[in-house]
Amino acid sequence: MTPPSTGEAVTTPLHTFRITKSRNPVDLLNAATRLFGGSITTSPLDGLASGEHELRGVAASDFAVGYFASPLDVRVASASGRRRSYFVNIGVSGAIAATCGSLHATLDKATAGVVNPGDTQELRPARSRTRFLGLRIDAALVDQEFAALTGQLPTSTVRFDFALDLAKPKGRAVRLLVHSLVEQLDSGDPLFQRAELPRSQLRCIATALLLAQPHTHTGELRDGPQPSHPRSLRAALSFIETNLSERLTLSGIAAAADCSPRTVSSAFRAQLGLSPLTYVRNLRLDRIREDVLTSTDHVSTIAYRWGVSHLGRFAAEYRDRFDELPSETAARR
Repeated sequence: MTPPSTGEAVTTPLHTFRITKSRNPVDLLNAATRLFGGSITTSPLDGLASGEHELRGVAASDFAVGYFASPLDVRVASASGRRRSYFVNIGVSGAIAATCGSLHATLDKATAGVVNPGDTQELRPARSRTRFLGLRIDAALVDQEFAALTGQLPTSTVRFDFALDLAKPKGRAVRLLVHSLVEQLDSGDPLFQRAELPRSQLRCIATALLLAQPHTHTGELRDGPQPSHPRSLRAALSFIETNLSERLTLSGIAAAADCSPRTVSSAFRAQLGLSPLTYVRNLRLDRIREDVLTSTDHVSTIAYRWGVSHLGRFAAEYRDRFDELPSETAARR
């Protein structure tokens, strides 16, 4: 299949993924909350603007991307109790007067906005033809990519500067990667519908942000990439990824990594901040959530497919991780 041209991807992104198109702005606000998995709350700033409001988007376990076309001035706040997320807003046409705390920027094709976990942003489109892409990235993924670059997890939340200059080479790289992700989703090619490819692209975007945009841990990256995970940990992670749907034990993971259970446990805690079996549980829950959102299979069928053996315990662990029950996630698809 021939992928869409660059012009099509820029002017009409996510054209087959419409969520809402309405003259009622409430429909847009509700759709945005659903798209981003309840990680945000939205409210109008100066009343409900008239006009046409459209949202197209795609969501997965660790990211969501949406195309917004609306004249509505809106406040976007992080929802309490939800998973931490970063948001990147990139202009497609027109401009947005954006505020995040005391910081101000005009978001357009030359300047993006990067919003950190817990922050509130206010977006005021400069005119009715303003269009922009909004990308949500799970904070855990940014932490993992930071660890891959430095050899250790950040000691505190990575907080990026607000305005990202897309005209400079590093900023252009971020923009190209985001547009590439959107083009992949738009292509319709079954290859790009496999979850592994968007996830790989998202990891590239997170890495590019860490290297391109100043943040509170930039100094730790200043001297260039540090040694990545030790060999035993890389082997264990590869084994888990390949056998995630099977019954995994600490001894089995250690054997695959050719080291003792104590050694592999120490490596996980030092590099990732959690035990091997907690990592397995979290990754399995992420994969299940992605399948629940993107398929029509029953939740229990999906859970069993990913190696869950106790549905009651699974439901409790799912709620602890995502702040909602699996059935509530399934109701949004």
